[in-house]
Amino acid sequence: MTMTETNGDASVVHEGAALEAAACLFRGFGDPSRLTILRHLALGEHRVVELTEHLGLAQSTVSKHLACLRDCGLVTSRPQARASVFSLTHPEALLDLLASAERLLGLTGDAVTLCPTFGTAATANTEVSA
Repeated sequence: MTMTETNGDASVVHEGAALEAAACLFRGFGDPSRLTILRHLALGEHRVVELTEHLGLAQSTVSKHLACLRDCGLVTSRPQARASVFSLTHPEALLDLLASAERLLGLTGDAVTLCPTFGTAATANTEVSA
């Protein structure tokens, strides 16, 4: 999220676009199933059937999340026979980001899960009312 323009309004617009892109990226990480899939793909390439077996998720769930991650540019696929093989597009950067998130979570303790807006109780209330 670096700014390359420094002339008044243009830098504010550029910063706003960069922050919006970052927010979209973090929304992509906002589902535990997607994070689980990303962590598993960090081990190497996998087909959907392998991910469903290893992660205990439904095939439709895995496919839906892989499509989201592909649309976000986080994973890529290549055909192999009648299946597709998925892998991370930028494994080093993703692993660095996840390690940084783990460090930050370690520093903040339970604060994130206790947050009334985005914590686990807020998520449970949203799911109940939906």
